[in-house]
Amino acid sequence: MPAPALSVTDLALSIGGRQLVHPLTFSVGAGERVALLGASGSGKSLTAAAVAGSLPDGISASGSITFAAGSGRGHAALIRQDPATALNPLVPVGKQIAIPLRIAGLSRTEAVTEAGRLLARAGIGEPARILSRYTGQLSGGQLQRICIALALACGSSLLVADEPTTALDAVTQLKVLATLRAWGAEGRSLLFITHDLTAAASLCTRALVMEAGQIVEQAPMAEVLRTPQHPYTRRLVQAARASGQPLAAPTATAVAA
Repeated sequence: MPAPALSVTDLALSIGGRQLVHPLTFSVGAGERVALLGASGSGKSLTAAAVAGSLPDGISASGSITFAAGSGRGHAALIRQDPATALNPLVPVGKQIAIPLRIAGLSRTEAVTEAGRLLARAGIGEPARILSRYTGQLSGGQLQRICIALALACGSSLLVADEPTTALDAVTQLKVLATLRAWGAEGRSLLFITHDLTAAASLCTRALVMEAGQIVEQAPMAEVLRTPQHPYTRRLVQAARASGQPLAAPTATAVAA
């Protein structure tokens, strides 16, 4: 059995003596897509920031976070809810993607070529045209996929996606979810942070449900949808079913696709 891509043990987060996230223990397997589900204020985004090493100033952390050996130049890449905050508006996106490639030893020409290839892998059409664009010239969905290309450029085998579809229209959401699905199909691991059970169910095979800074339930996604155990999880499932949107976990075939 390969080692987990991510192992979190007794992770606790606090500020000024006030507990924000109570000790959490969970893992993400190699090539596994795991959803961290919860409402705003549940602590899921802080947990994502801790995993990605980008906690806000003033937040104290305890416990341990470990990554599999050989997990890439960057252990975990983070996609934020607003991808524009992760990109420099004054630098063309192609140059930003090329930076980690240059650090890895590619020549300038090789880095530009590889940046275009990574954009294509992330679902961007006409990547050669996009390379010279600035963030202000691109849509939210394009920026999300550019951040995925940047994660690929960093060599990370684990992607932490924090509410990546929240601000997008329905069509763009589907495109970003398809790109994230392709990430997993390449054997990389995904921790998908969201309040949207429908999106999580279409993408992830396992769910961790957070409420008030604690994981209250964790199980395979199909099991969570079929027989949720915790009252909060039951409310999430009932609300998702009431919306009328399809609600089904990926099949083994879909995961491998």
